[in-house]
Amino acid sequence: MYLYSLTLQRPGGVVCATNGNFVGGKTQEIVVARGKTLDLLRPDESGKLQTLLSVEVFGAIRSLAQFRLTGSQKDYVVVGSDSGRLVILEYSRERNLFHKVHQETFGKSGCRRIVPGQFLAVDPKGRAAMVAACEKQKLVYVLNRDAAARLTISSPLEAHKSHTITYSVTGVDCGFDNPVFAAIELDYSEADIDPTGQAAADAQKHLTFYELDLGLNHVSRKWSEPVDNGANLLVTVPGGGDGPSGVLVCAENFVIYKNQGHPDVRAVIPRRADLPAERGVLVVSAATHRQKSMFFFLLQTEYGDIFRVTLEHEADRVTELKIKYFDTIPVTSSMSVLKTGFLFAASEFGNHALYQFQAIGEAEDVEASSATLMETEEGFQPVFFQPRGLKNLVRIDQVESLMPIMDMRVMNLFEEETPQVFTLCGRGPRSSLRILRPGLAINEMAVSQLPGTPSAVWTVKKNVNDEFDAYIVVSFVNATLVLSIGETIEEVSDSGFLDTTPSLSVSLLGDDSLMQVHPNGIRHIREDGRINEWKTPGKKTIVKVGLNRLQVVIALSGGELIYFEMDMTGQLMEVEKHEMPGDVACLDIAPVPEGRHRSRFLAVGSYDNTIRILSLDPDDCMQILSVQSVSSPPESLLLLEVQASTGGEDGADHPASVFLNAGLQNGVLFRTVVDMVTGQLSDTRSRFLGLRAPKLFSATVRGRQAMLCLSSRPWLGYIHQGHFLLTPLSYETLEYAASFSSDQCAEGVVAVAGEALRIFTIERLGETFNETVVPLRYTPRKFVLQPKRKHLVIIESDQGAFTAEEREAARKECLEAAKMGENGNANNGQQMENGGGVGDDDEDDALSDEQYGYPKAESDKWVSCIRVLDPRTGNTTCLLELQENEAAFSLCTVNFHDKEYGTLLAVGTAKGLQFWPKRSLVAGFIHIYRFVEEGKSLELLHKTQVEGVPLTLCQFQGRLLAGIGSVLRLYDLGKRRLLRKCENKLFPNTIVSMHTYRDRIYVGDIQESFHYCKYRRDENQLYIFADDSVPRWLTASHHIDFDTMAGADKFGNIYFVRLPQDLSDEIEEDPTGGKIKWEQGKLNGAPNKVEEIVQFHVGDVVTCLQKASLIPGGGECVIYGTVMGSLGALLPFNSREDVDFFSHLEMHMRQEHPPLCGRDHMAFRSAYFPVKDVIDGDLCEQFPTLPPDLQRKIADELDRTPGEILKKLEDCISISSYRLGTLAVIKSDFWFQFHHIRLGVLLSSNPITGVLLSSNPISGSPEHSVCVHHLEFILSGSA
Repeated sequence: MYLYSLTLQRPGGVVCATNGNFVGGKTQEIVVARGKTLDLLRPDESGKLQTLLSVEVFGAIRSLAQFRLTGSQKDYVVVGSDSGRLVILEYSRERNLFHKVHQETFGKSGCRRIVPGQFLAVDPKGRAAMVAACEKQKLVYVLNRDAAARLTISSPLEAHKSHTITYSVTGVDCGFDNPVFAAIELDYSEADIDPTGQAAADAQKHLTFYELDLGLNHVSRKWSEPVDNGANLLVTVPGGGDGPSGVLVCAENFVIYKNQGHPDVRAVIPRRADLPAERGVLVVSAATHRQKSMFFFLLQTEYGDIFRVTLEHEADRVTELKIKYFDTIPVTSSMSVLKTGFLFAASEFGNHALYQFQAIGEAEDVEASSATLMETEEGFQPVFFQPRGLKNLVRIDQVESLMPIMDMRVMNLFEEETPQVFTLCGRGPRSSLRILRPGLAINEMAVSQLPGTPSAVWTVKKNVNDEFDAYIVVSFVNATLVLSIGETIEEVSDSGFLDTTPSLSVSLLGDDSLMQVHPNGIRHIREDGRINEWKTPGKKTIVKVGLNRLQVVIALSGGELIYFEMDMTGQLMEVEKHEMPGDVACLDIAPVPEGRHRSRFLAVGSYDNTIRILSLDPDDCMQILSVQSVSSPPESLLLLEVQASTGGEDGADHPASVFLNAGLQNGVLFRTVVDMVTGQLSDTRSRFLGLRAPKLFSATVRGRQAMLCLSSRPWLGYIHQGHFLLTPLSYETLEYAASFSSDQCAEGVVAVAGEALRIFTIERLGETFNETVVPLRYTPRKFVLQPKRKHLVIIESDQGAFTAEEREAARKECLEAAKMGENGNANNGQQMENGGGVGDDDEDDALSDEQYGYPKAESDKWVSCIRVLDPRTGNTTCLLELQENEAAFSLCTVNFHDKEYGTLLAVGTAKGLQFWPKRSLVAGFIHIYRFVEEGKSLELLHKTQVEGVPLTLCQFQGRLLAGIGSVLRLYDLGKRRLLRKCENKLFPNTIVSMHTYRDRIYVGDIQESFHYCKYRRDENQLYIFADDSVPRWLTASHHIDFDTMAGADKFGNIYFVRLPQDLSDEIEEDPTGGKIKWEQGKLNGAPNKVEEIVQFHVGDVVTCLQKASLIPGGGECVIYGTVMGSLGALLPFNSREDVDFFSHLEMHMRQEHPPLCGRDHMAFRSAYFPVKDVIDGDLCEQFPTLPPDLQRKIADELDRTPGEILKKLEDCISISSYRLGTLAVIKSDFWFQFHHIRLGVLLSSNPITGVLLSSNPISGSPEHSVCVHHLEFILSGSA
């Protein structure tokens, strides 16, 4: 078995982030590390975060820092990763990529205790960088520039200290004195040799300053002083004339200012009034805001509260440290304050947010100060506060993140064209069920009913220099309606348009004239109101029209073409006539190139399955330049000018190529390159879009030309990060569309469908999925589908939280206290108990749980609920809160032999579960519920006490299988409780997963991988007949076939194991079913061992696996979801030829395009076990981003052309998933890769002929430029 690994959705979670000016100019960008992906983000003018670049680094990014050399115009990025190398990156605006400036090797690869990479710090003046390990090692690199102003880096200078644990590292701002780095350290040398444990209890953390002597090129320990043992984070204090220098030490419950030769200045961190006494307050992230005259720090605690920290200082002496409550936002892993007035908050879990500062916290609020610090016998006096609504910040954008994906299913519950992905995401009150559909999200601005069924719609400006459109023109069967665009959209009658006839086209002509083409002629409306009419000759009518701003070509019935051109006086002049051999199906004129008076190319589609390119040059006007044969009559043509791109910010500043796009009647989009000089067509692509012939329209996206394709669903072709993408829109079927621009909506689309006029904008360009969010109450654990009514049953549980009733009572107390003026704020806190409100209403809801988190309870308290949810409406039909400190961990639907109750729900719970100091519980239970009210509600039949936590439940032959600790037990249904029928206690640790097929049971152990079991009904016995020889810490599993299981472990590996065929046959033929062998055993295990047939390191902990077909009738693949919120697929190859091609391409990509952060690609994919029989599609898909000369080099090695490799990437792996690829247009070679959603099954490279699509047979040969085998089919069984 060979598999192709592909990421469907990149990780959403953020490990770390840094901000700076990486592009150059006055902009501010954010670099975020999402595990193994590096992203560059920037807020646009409207405050929306745009992704400029996203690059896979094939390694684990552990730390990020930015620095700028003195006098430089832009910042560099320093990356600490698992590569054992320090990498410095510079962003290239021209090529839109990170350029590796330096790569310094210092240690082994992997995330190891004593190999640096976990901590990074840079000197504020950009002169040195320190990279540190969790233990012992610290290295300092001197950064400088050479005579050519290029960045140089020194050999590493050691600052090691053995038996020392590092907690945090930062650079100290010393101006232009020798660079100093500060670290929180703990020496455990005495604890290692003390068997009593007293030395470990007495171990003391120290704050240590390391000085880099630039003259001697040496690092020394300058100063070390004991620090609070709760210290966990250091923040640099500005110095060198801007401030007092030194560091802020963030410790449990305190913030302390420290500097060499300076007494400690300590202030207590305010705490929530409802926080249990056993819980301290830790700072988890920090950001600094600096201006010339002032600076302050924003520190966020583990509960989400942000505090503004200021220092009162005179020269280098700090006199007072003040901590004032600022605002509360969801807990972040990193915060960045931008100079443009934004705060980027990378959330630990759930969506990230971009906030704008409304104020900087100078108003009165709860404040703690070093001057008012009071010490009592029990310690320092705490300061209390009550969270309130956002006052200093306002959220203006959020970035969706699925982190963490807890469970996932691929199902088509809504009977749509493609299945939906249902994921359980988030933690605590930010939990949600997210329904993912492939395509871009739509923001519907307006829907208006029209007096009839429209056939077409256009928008038009009055003047070429106008910013916004002036009219929306709607054509009906026998009339034309003109609507003016202003503050409102209303009908007008004095526009000059003829309203008693249908229109074929409406557009701006020249600089300030309007033109209406109708069946009987052309109406030219001048700016001064004069109207020129051109009538059709005889009884002929106009059937088709193609135009741009200066040229018009009309097709009359019978096939006659008439060409008009605008002269210098603004008159529309007839230039040429041309007879076509038959009726014209469609036509289009290319846009006028900049600085020219006319476009050279006219495309004409005919019903004889051909498309012709005609010249419009005066020298050879109406001469045929090239002919293209297509598989079906063309319905619509669009000549689109696309910026050719080898990179660049959205393909900027590159010469354009013209592409001919044709929507064919069989639902295929046909696309080919038009040679700018000769008009010849080359390098064709075909793509099946839907069951209707695609209609093609020009639109504007981010100021560039884009293409709307309206088939059975709408698609958008647009430029993103230098690549041309073709992506479906999550919207209903549309008939006709045009771009729309007004004061309220700068870049929108106006479309008609049925009797409605719709105006919408397109959100989040570049996204694979759009999502529907259903908020949940607690952290979701698992969910199942109720088979009859198609409802979802979800179990949710949280530790250390209060139940809904307790929270409501506490909230009322807080509100009463607030009304009495304790916090000076009377807040109104209404709470939506469907889960805590997800949306933009957080600011209105003073105490929204989604924004502020739940009040914290004692760590031994659990809350849990079982929810029945209708996925069509998103409504919860039943919500059962579990009482008495019970928490749900597993569930399944089960049909017992006794059919009295039909389908029942089994839920495994634990009461009083504790993980520390050791794992313990009061009792475990299995609840049995019946579905009532047509599956909308649950009724408890009974619950059965068990001795452990039932972590997995499964139906088996009309009974219930339960994994309880290390016991596999079979239950039957009794009147008052479940009845034990059989059990096996021989599993090594804890059973965490079960799958069944016929009489086999596939059991997953938490530490020991899979065990294959059989149940003999005649002897009522469960026994293990095969297990794995490799210990695996299972996090996810799925049954593939009779002998094969897929699993994932907690180290980020996915693997498949299979029972050898001969052993499987022997066990099935053995009358005892292998029982005799089992009783003998082998090496303290099962008598047979499974073989590992697939092994691949994903680089992220996989939490769920599912075998699914993402296209109706398509081939099955394995889909996985991860902790970081990414979705991926493993797709099987169908031919040996494809395996050979892609394995060779992968090998060349490894050699010619090594990963950005210095990790060896083969070593990364083999991080724990050697990679086996999996080809890395993410690496192969970087081929289009390579420079043209490197692409040609790799192609020569493979005995192919670059175009053939791109076609192979696009077409031969015609994948049964909705993964979006890329289209890179490389000007010099005139080939491109068509960014497509991959549908259908893995196809071989042999041409398929005579395949039926709709009612049109596709046939032909390669010389017709119709690559039939490159088509993708949605129809089941098409291929």
